[in-house]
Amino acid sequence: MGEIEGSYRVLQTPGTRLGAQFNAGISTLEPGQSLSANMVGESKSHGLRGLRICVQGLDDSQEYFDIDPKALGQALLAEVFHRGNLIESDYFGLEFQNMQMNWVWLEPTKPVVKQVRRPPNTLFRLSVKFFPPDPGQLQEEYTRYLFSLQMKRDLTEGRLVCTENTGALLASHLVQSEIGDYDDVADKDFLRMNKLLPYQDKVQDRIMELHRRHLGQTPAESDFQILEIARKLEMYGVRFHPAADREGTKINLAVAHMGLQVFQGNTKINTFNWSKIRKLSFKRKRFLIKLHPEVHGPHQDTLEFLMGSRDQCKIFWKICVEYHSFFRLFDQPQPKSKALIFTRGSSFRYSGRTQKQLVEYVRENGAKRTPYQRCVSIYSMNTVYLKAKLAQSLKSEFYISFYSTDSAVDSPQLSPLNSKGPLCLSPSFQMSTLSLPGQAPSPLQSPILSEVGSNARLEEEEEGRRKRYPTDKAYFIAKEILTTERTYLKDLEVITVWFRSAVIKENAMPEGLMTLLFSNIDPIYEFHRGFLKELDQRLALWEGRSNAHVKGDYQRIGDVMLRNMCSLKEFTSYLQKHDEVLTELEKATKRLKKLETVYKEFELQKVCYLPLNTFLLKPIQRLMHYKLILERLCKHYSPVHRDHDDCKEALKEVAEIATQLQSSLVRLENFQKLTELQRDLIGIENLTAPGREFIREGCLYKLTKKGLQQRMFFLFSDMLLYTSKGVTATNQFKVHGQLPLHGMIVEESENEWSVPHCFTIYSAQRTIVVAASSKVEMGKWIEDLNLAIDMAKKSQEKSSIFLDAGLNDRSNRSSDEVSLEQESEDDMNSSRTSLDKQTHHRANTTMHVCWHRNTSVSMSDHSLAVENQLSGYLLRKFKNSNGWQKLWVVFTNFCLFFYKTHQDDFPLASLPLLGYTVSTPDESDSIHKEYVFKLQFKSHVYFFRAESEYTFERWMEVIKSAASTTGRMSLLIPKGGPIEINGK
Repeated sequence: MGEIEGSYRVLQTPGTRLGAQFNAGISTLEPGQSLSANMVGESKSHGLRGLRICVQGLDDSQEYFDIDPKALGQALLAEVFHRGNLIESDYFGLEFQNMQMNWVWLEPTKPVVKQVRRPPNTLFRLSVKFFPPDPGQLQEEYTRYLFSLQMKRDLTEGRLVCTENTGALLASHLVQSEIGDYDDVADKDFLRMNKLLPYQDKVQDRIMELHRRHLGQTPAESDFQILEIARKLEMYGVRFHPAADREGTKINLAVAHMGLQVFQGNTKINTFNWSKIRKLSFKRKRFLIKLHPEVHGPHQDTLEFLMGSRDQCKIFWKICVEYHSFFRLFDQPQPKSKALIFTRGSSFRYSGRTQKQLVEYVRENGAKRTPYQRCVSIYSMNTVYLKAKLAQSLKSEFYISFYSTDSAVDSPQLSPLNSKGPLCLSPSFQMSTLSLPGQAPSPLQSPILSEVGSNARLEEEEEGRRKRYPTDKAYFIAKEILTTERTYLKDLEVITVWFRSAVIKENAMPEGLMTLLFSNIDPIYEFHRGFLKELDQRLALWEGRSNAHVKGDYQRIGDVMLRNMCSLKEFTSYLQKHDEVLTELEKATKRLKKLETVYKEFELQKVCYLPLNTFLLKPIQRLMHYKLILERLCKHYSPVHRDHDDCKEALKEVAEIATQLQSSLVRLENFQKLTELQRDLIGIENLTAPGREFIREGCLYKLTKKGLQQRMFFLFSDMLLYTSKGVTATNQFKVHGQLPLHGMIVEESENEWSVPHCFTIYSAQRTIVVAASSKVEMGKWIEDLNLAIDMAKKSQEKSSIFLDAGLNDRSNRSSDEVSLEQESEDDMNSSRTSLDKQTHHRANTTMHVCWHRNTSVSMSDHSLAVENQLSGYLLRKFKNSNGWQKLWVVFTNFCLFFYKTHQDDFPLASLPLLGYTVSTPDESDSIHKEYVFKLQFKSHVYFFRAESEYTFERWMEVIKSAASTTGRMSLLIPKGGPIEINGK
């Protein structure tokens, strides 16, 4: 075996999560660089006065730092981060050009003079080193601002490769961030003096056109939009390291948060996730990736790439080590102890905090930071334009959307103009970090789903928001349209973006079905993108976040709704085809194994937080939402209100479309539920037979020789199924019996069996005794069973077709229900090994919640839950905590889904509401705040705080609707009196 000059094993380091220690800056050594005697002499001559280092910031400004000649790189990094007041410093590093004119990172653990030939003559520049996959992971607004400047630099230097249209969109947000709202003359002047794109002249008109659409967008929101667009690009954060494969083909290697990437030109041709990599090493010019045997087999587990030199190989190896440590480890790795006699391999280790440690550190220390100043470089605008924008900014609350640390808000103070320094707002101002009532919440907030100690800060901002923003109920109704539209558009993206990407990647869907699916949903998605933009702009004007509100009366929403509801009528033909789309997709998944596999794997992804075909129903369901919200607006307005007539006309338009599609929606919701159950149940075929209707699902206890056994029951228009949950990796339910409804009789039998809430089901083949969890639950089951039996009598001929032959044969073999069930359980246990190999099944569906909460849900409950979907920002507090956390919350399918911000693609956590009680806090809870409601299930208690009386009432209403439909209880609830969502 030859000597391995450097190696790195991808092993996760155990230990506690640290974060209090400040150890900023991460880098790699510039290898193979010798230090000449002249350089050593020069460093000695500077020994008394130190080294003066020039550092260029991300805004291209330059500052000088004096350090000791023997100082480590860490000393310079710490000084730069300290002067810049940079809290999330570990994302950044200092880079410089080596002798080969390649940019390399300053290493914190080695002296500066041993890494750089002539430090005083070398330009260091602050740059982003670690690019997280989601900008929401950046907790500081200032950090996101610096990241947006990095995107600007990458665009200018041609690193962030994208289409011209995307480049123009990014540039338009950069212009909005720098100069504010669109102005024809100002835009032309700015673009003339600032080159943002290599092909800027070609797309300048497009940049200005897009900039015009960003009316009312704050600089902070612009920064987030830049990062949100950039992160979806293939070249986001990519730094090429030239190499060649074994065949000599020229390729580029890069490293990202998820692993190693291989590019040919600018096209990514392969990705090796960290989970697939066992070891990284290099030997001379060869870079080696050792994979786990199951990835490529035991005989092809090592990939080899040839790089230009050993130094280049080591540089790339080190950055791989650092990326893996930063994104994958809990704690920073400990340095390797020095060998006493000889060494073998490299002792290099990552020396900074991991991302997890950094998150913890910012949580504990972020609130203590000094408010940052948003600077506008005077190089970016001429004097006339600068004066004009300063005058505008003094008049506009929007452009300088800051709050003072004092109770009074003064005019912004500006530093004197000079030829070198940046133009800054006074330190008494900082960007607002909590939205005010009526204000669209800052998308730059990324609260973590754990305790945060910013209660005082939230209180200050909550107090200020009520004084500065609209309090009219109509405004909050309009804001509900906006917040639910944001969620709706994200739901459409599950199909138009994520699912499309999955099927294209695997080439799993026939071309005809691709055309049918996406030609129907793409136009709807594009329409709602424009509609959301209009809503966002109107709410910004209503709130006064733009000075444009002085030019007209924008405190209304009816005109926007009327215009778009009229336009929506043109899409009726697309919506009518959703029946065909859903049916054809289901047929194809049964017929094509590859598509079925992609479908099932996609449903396990975080972005698919509901059953996939549920998202195809969203466009028609959204019409019902518009109708309900417009009804609420019309009821609120008096007939003489200026917005009443437009709202009434808009309601008329959408009601007309909704009426046309109502029967289609009922049919589609039933079909969707049947297909969902078909995937979740083992031992039943043809569940989606024509004419079959789903009625109720829920948990009952069946009397057997072993006593009461928990079973999951499913009632349809022609039969009753009962199942048990398998102890397998699939989490699916296995069918134990099927009872046809024809000839069935249901009777209460509590006295006969001495079992509470017990009733007996008599069918042609067998008789079973079951018990419900409460009297209310028993009543619901008996009522629905009797209704279904009456329906089956009227359609006897039709219902007999739907019975599954296999299950009928099995049920006819024996009338001894107990022995049959015992046998099926044994079969299930004996086949556990094979079942365990199946794909893990999602356990957050309604049936699983009903199973764990001992309750049931009907189809009418599902329909009502769809009507009562809601989303928006809430403050959440645990029972024994002091701080409130700001979260984006979505209510749908009897569940609350929690996100950091409304831009997030998938929820971080969910809370199924079945079984919970909802009420307002009582005295013992010691919650002395307005608009707070309480959710409780056994010992689990959560408090949620809304921003206004209207939003509080809406959240209570929709959550109580889940309670009232399953528990059939009054929506009226006294203070401290809970409603039980499971109806007990």
